[in-house]
Amino acid sequence: MSFRSATAVDYVEDVSPGSGALPPRAWYPASDARSLSLNGRWRFRLSSTADAEDDSFAEPGHDADGWAEVSVPGHWVLQGHGAPIYTNHLYPFPVDPPRVPTENPTGDHLRFFDLPEGWDPADGGTLLRFDGVESCARVWLNGTDIGEFKGSRLPHEFAVGHLLKPAGNVLAVRVHQWSAGSYLEDQDQWWLPGIFRDVTLLHRPAGSALDFFVHASYDHVGGTGTLRVDSDVDGRVTVPELGVDVATGEPVTVPVEAWTAETPRLYDGVLATEGERVPLRIGFRTVVLEDGLIKVNGRPLLFKGVNRHEWHPEQGRALDLETMRADVLLMKRHNINAVRTSHYPPHPAFLDLCDEYGLWVIDECDLETHGFTEQAWRDNPVDDDRWTPALLDRAARMVERDKNHPSVVIWSLGNEAGTGRGLTAMAEWIHGRDASRLVHYEGDIDCRDTDVYSRMYADHAEVERIGRKLDGGTHRRRQLPFILCEYGHAMGNGPGGLADYQRIFESYDRLQGGFIWEWIDHGIEDERYGYAYGGDFGEELHDGNFVCDGLVFPDREPSPGLVEYKKVIEPVRIEGDGTDGTVRVTNTYDFADLSALDFEWSYQVGGETVESGPLAVPALAAGESAEVKLPEPPVATGSGETQWTVRAVLAADAGWGLRGHVVAWGQFPVSGRQLPSFAASAGPAVSGDGSITLGPAAFDARSGALRSIGSVAVTGLRLDVWRATTDNDDGAAWQSDVRYGALWRKFGLHRMRHRLDAVEQAADALTVRTRVAPAAWEFGLVTVYRWTTDGSRLRLAVSVTPDGDWTVPLPRLGVRFGLSAADRVRWFGGGPGEAYPDTKTASVVGRWQSTVDELQTPYLRPQENGARADVRWAELGGLRIEGDPEFWFTARRWTTEQLDAATHRSDLVPGDTVWVNLDHGQHGIGSQSCGPGVLPPYQLHAGPAEFSFVFSDIG
Repeated sequence: MSFRSATAVDYVEDVSPGSGALPPRAWYPASDARSLSLNGRWRFRLSSTADAEDDSFAEPGHDADGWAEVSVPGHWVLQGHGAPIYTNHLYPFPVDPPRVPTENPTGDHLRFFDLPEGWDPADGGTLLRFDGVESCARVWLNGTDIGEFKGSRLPHEFAVGHLLKPAGNVLAVRVHQWSAGSYLEDQDQWWLPGIFRDVTLLHRPAGSALDFFVHASYDHVGGTGTLRVDSDVDGRVTVPELGVDVATGEPVTVPVEAWTAETPRLYDGVLATEGERVPLRIGFRTVVLEDGLIKVNGRPLLFKGVNRHEWHPEQGRALDLETMRADVLLMKRHNINAVRTSHYPPHPAFLDLCDEYGLWVIDECDLETHGFTEQAWRDNPVDDDRWTPALLDRAARMVERDKNHPSVVIWSLGNEAGTGRGLTAMAEWIHGRDASRLVHYEGDIDCRDTDVYSRMYADHAEVERIGRKLDGGTHRRRQLPFILCEYGHAMGNGPGGLADYQRIFESYDRLQGGFIWEWIDHGIEDERYGYAYGGDFGEELHDGNFVCDGLVFPDREPSPGLVEYKKVIEPVRIEGDGTDGTVRVTNTYDFADLSALDFEWSYQVGGETVESGPLAVPALAAGESAEVKLPEPPVATGSGETQWTVRAVLAADAGWGLRGHVVAWGQFPVSGRQLPSFAASAGPAVSGDGSITLGPAAFDARSGALRSIGSVAVTGLRLDVWRATTDNDDGAAWQSDVRYGALWRKFGLHRMRHRLDAVEQAADALTVRTRVAPAAWEFGLVTVYRWTTDGSRLRLAVSVTPDGDWTVPLPRLGVRFGLSAADRVRWFGGGPGEAYPDTKTASVVGRWQSTVDELQTPYLRPQENGARADVRWAELGGLRIEGDPEFWFTARRWTTEQLDAATHRSDLVPGDTVWVNLDHGQHGIGSQSCGPGVLPPYQLHAGPAEFSFVFSDIG
């Protein structure tokens, strides 16, 4: 005997895409037909299982007074009902497709609404549209079951005109967190159930178009565009600016300006049918695969892109228009020209913004089955014919929704879903439906179904081999262009090595750029931690802060990684050696000339600008270069090193930036740095209190430890080789290459012992000899501190000699000490932000100032941060410090050990001491959190080293 629940929920585990929804169609933001937003506050009831409650809540008159309320769009787990879950690729439930757990949080939603005055349901039809629901929804209107659907980040519409009443309508939606669809949505992000995109009622007057397809191609030879708008209902298409007035389905060719991401020219038009006028924004462009390259309007592209998940720290994936606009504006201001919509179609309004402001888009389908890698891809839905209708439904809903966007140049089948017949079916359908764009899928390693050879996280050497066509593979693959759909994993401090990738991209035509992983840290605003990440909500399985790997922080403040990327990909190269009076300017745009930019020069002496002015640069066409003469150098008003700085700035306000916004820059030294002069003039002496004095300084007589410099107390000055490991130092557990963070801890570099061998007083110096080494190992660093004075200043010369067999690089090499009081910091060197050996392309040499707190970079998982590169001198806490050679400077209100132990921002509590690091060297950063490690030129190997600092009391 078997029993069945009173509430039928078989649809939850059905592999089909659903029932009752209408065929997909093009999205557009508005027309003259009426619409009613159903966003707002909805009644809400949460159950622990899919069948805990019956369907009676959907009936008109059901008493929901005791229910809670949630905001729609929104996720109930971010509104106090349940908790979010983060996994990278592991399914947070047993893998038994299409079955899901009995424990299946289910949210019943109720929305009560009246029709606006004058809305006649009998006039034409009415559609109910859901733009995004995770992960499975069943819908009732006024007690009638109208269908159910899966495909969380895709639109679904239902015909409901026959069910509407002028007033007292009841919309009921039951949303299940887990469903068969969840197996297709394993996309390295928070699992967040709910109705998280807009819900809208759309009036469809008689004679209005259900769907239309705007075909707008561009002939780059003749400079003409050909427009044809196909519609399921006859109508006319007008574009007043072009003098176009044609019937639907009829092509017309006229002279036009082309649409590109650099010059996003849009023409306003109207599709007019008997029942509706739909505004059109038309961009003319042609995408082809030609000569083994992705070309638009006859020219190859170089993607300078980013992967973008949708995220807001309070609202999750429920984004409003202004948040989307903020993303696009930030991208444009940081020279980003392309977006991969990882790993699902975005809110459709985002693509309108890409059309308007100019971004190339790889539009990716809502598909990832990454968790099946744990069972060698056995039972993977994309290779199971039962799931193919669902896969095709997802492909169609993406393509039909977004087909009228000129910004979309490539369709992507999805991400990390293995291989299988279902993917082939998707590719065939897309190619058949839309031959005007290319098809991408990184998992298609032989490019059987796709038009682009795509990889993720290939290291620099492999990318160069691919560029040289020495990578092997099938004959078809070798004829195709290459992109890195993911690279430069921006987790924590980093990514490093971006400039090295860019040099390779620009060296080989086949390499058409890549997309940084990723745009934003997915931190959830949390009163306990500031921002929470995986594991902070008691998840059974989670992947920690792997969800925090963006170029911007959750509040959309740019990270140093975004500032670095902006410089690396700047569209104008300004090069020169500064000594011959000229600079070479190269336009690296793909299409635009330089007429939108002004150029400015400035001349610095000792890091301060003494004169500046405009620089005449021709409006170079894309790809052109010119030698540009600089003015005569100003007569120096002071001593010190001198340099030119040349900037390219917006000549006028643009849609995405104001006049004067810096697009690109270059710096060129003219005369080198004058090293601090120092002549020892006195020797150490023992004072009455048993301390040693040397000029302005006092030392402990027994240990030789520095106590003070003039009026400034100093504590704990000694050699330091440790840094709080970065996410990229620690690397990813699945990687087979060496991860130095783990080795550094194995070898005890975080717990170095300092043995005192001698304190020697000579006629002109105090010398302290030590050996710095970890317990349990025989290798160490023989370290000698030699102190001298010229009477008013103090000089420290440090000599380091490796002892034993050092098999790992050092995290850092320098000295650390504490100051009892410090706040304002001034320095001459790289700035204004942090930089490390392989992340300092954006470091501008000049004079800078900050507070100690502002020097910190607030990574969500605390780690090494805040170093300023190429510092000549720094002032803080009453001390002036000059280095020979230049040094890395860091100051913070906690020790490196405290920073290393912290797991969240809230763990860092400022102390009474400011800890200062003056580093002769730093190990690079790399991107080994999910990519290659630090390249050899940026590794800090243990070797003989000498460096010195001159300290002055300026307090």
